[in-house]
Amino acid sequence: MKKVFSVLLASLIVLGFGMKESFAASPTHTVKSGDNLYRISLTYNTSVANLKKWNNLSSDLIVPSQRLIVGKGTTSQPASKPKQTVNDQQQTTNVKKELVVQSTAYTAYCAGCSGITSTGINLKANPNQKVIAVDPKVIPLGSRVYVEGYGHAIAGDIGGAIKGNRIDVFIPNKGRALQWGRKQVKIQILN
Repeated sequence: MKKVFSVLLASLIVLGFGMKESFAASPTHTVKSGDNLYRISLTYNTSVANLKKWNNLSSDLIVPSQRLIVGKGTTSQPASKPKQTVNDQQQTTNVKKELVVQSTAYTAYCAGCSGITSTGINLKANPNQKVIAVDPKVIPLGSRVYVEGYGHAIAGDIGGAIKGNRIDVFIPNKGRALQWGRKQVKIQILN
C-alpha cells in the first residue's frame, strides 16, 4: 500500500510541475478586476496595439474573466527589420521609427483633470509612471517610446491640443512640468 501511495504521490508531483510549466508558457492572460490593456502590455512586454490586434478588439474595453492572447507566437512576425537600436540603462531596444516633435508637459492635478488617461492609467495613483500624450494618427496609443530628456515611456494619453508631431510628457510635479516648457525633442517609437 505504501508503494502504491508513493508512486501516486510521485506521479502527482511530476504532473504538477509539468502543469506549472505549461501554464507559464501559455500565451493567454485571464483579465482580473482592475486590469487594463496598458498594464497587461507591460506585464507581457508587448504593446496595447498588439493586444488589440491579436484579440480583435475595436476598443480598450476588457472585462474580468475575459481571456486575452498575449504572446508573439500567436501571430506572424512583421516582415520588416528594425532600423537601429538605442541603449538606455544597459537595455537595448529596437527602434521602429524616429521623429522630432514639439513637446510640452502636463500634470494630473490641473483644474478639471481626472488623473486618468485615455487608456485607463491612473496618474495620481502612479505618479512615477512615464506617460506621454500623443496624436494616435502619428504615434499609436500603447506604443513604447524613448523621449530625449525624459526616458522610456508609454504613449498612453491623448490631448485636445496634441495634433501631428506634438507630444505632452507627464510630470507629476507642477513646478517641474513648467520647467520642461516647450521644446523640440527626438522621440523613438520602439518595437
